[in-house]
Amino acid sequence: MNETDRKVAIITGASAGIGAGLVTAYRQQGWSVVANSRTIKPSEDRDVLTVDGDVTDPATTERIAGEALGRFGRIDTLINNAGVYLGKPFTDYTADDYALIVGVNLTGFFLLTQRAIADMLTRRSGHVVNVTSTLAEYASSGAPSVLASLTKGGLASATRSLAIEYASRGIRVNAASLGVIQTPMHAGEDPGELGRAHPIGRVGQVSDVVNGILFLESSSFITGEILHIDGGQSAGH
Repeated sequence: MNETDRKVAIITGASAGIGAGLVTAYRQQGWSVVANSRTIKPSEDRDVLTVDGDVTDPATTERIAGEALGRFGRIDTLINNAGVYLGKPFTDYTADDYALIVGVNLTGFFLLTQRAIADMLTRRSGHVVNVTSTLAEYASSGAPSVLASLTKGGLASATRSLAIEYASRGIRVNAASLGVIQTPMHAGEDPGELGRAHPIGRVGQVSDVVNGILFLESSSFITGEILHIDGGQSAGH
């Protein structure tokens, strides 16, 4: 494959868990990858470019896109995987909590997606995947999470809006809506207990999310889709 023909994915929140799994999966598909998180180590793989920095900072998002184009010459897919979850009773949230969660979950998405789509438009081709949460659709009294609902619910709405806005220009926009996934964020927690949140009876694995996103990647007739990777949680209990 000619270097200029190789597709390029940007993946945020890529240093561990789902993001790291996606980096590996896209490389196995033969893609080049730009991997971002606030702290990420350089890769020995010449086709993985790591860019550290906070996506809430416009300078970081500009650097991610600029280095992707400078190194690989194109952006084919953006996966907005970086996210923050902080479950608290509504009246316990602080102004700092609000700024952090809105900054990562919405501002980072907005800044980087705007920059990526601008490049995709030059080739009339591209794909954006937003990682959201079933909590935005299926509230639970046992897991108060209004800021997750506010921000991840916003991502789901933005996914549909962008999908329609750019459908005629070759750009697809989809989302993966997740249940509880066993990642370092849940280190030390009982998988059996976590799995009780899902009708299917188990906690989700990184591979479940990776497989779902690769399905969206390979499905050129799908856009505006919110793919639930949540063990049936969104369907009911």
